Amino acid sequence: MVKLNRIYTRTGDAGTTGLVDGSRVRKDDTRMVAIGDVDEANSAIGVAAETLPGADHVAALRRVQNDLFDLGADLATPGDDFTPSELVLRVVPAQVERLEREIDSLNADLPPLTSFVLPGGAAASLHLARAIVRRAERSAVAVLPHANPQAVMYLNRLSDFLFVLCRAVNKMGNDDVLWVAGANR
Repeated sequence: MVKLNRIYTRTGDAGTTGLVDGSRVRKDDTRMVAIGDVDEANSAIGVAAETLPGADHVAALRRVQNDLFDLGADLATPGDDFTPSELVLRVVPAQVERLEREIDSLNADLPPLTSFVLPGGAAASLHLARAIVRRAERSAVAVLPHANPQAVMYLNRLSDFLFVLCRAVNKMGNDDVLWVAGANR
């Protein structure tokens, strides 16, 4: 259980931060960049959840936010053994598979795409969160092979999940803002 009595410790004042195993890395280390991008993605998802109609979608986003905290802890745990345990939190295949099931469920009711979708509509904040998740994925890939491959897979599926959720929120795709190639030539 997490218990924080003191918010500032001054241990990071010299530009380093602590990892789960007690080791310290620079705050601009690729691992810390990935953790920061995951944190930003989580925040953007929280903002998007506040704008959405429908408790089902919000509940799904809250599950994702919890998973992203797991993922941040996973990235903050150095080493090459990605086996979860009572003391080591790792993203597991079941979390990726849950996203896949949710994508399939949402996508089943959507019309096929006839164009690329521009970020907008009622789901604009979700589109922004999706773009931030894609950056977090790129940052996590930079940590490979010293990052849990399941964490990278989770981020990849999460951007897909958010895209499909955007379409569902945009009145089942009917209010998607579609790209018109060369429209402004």
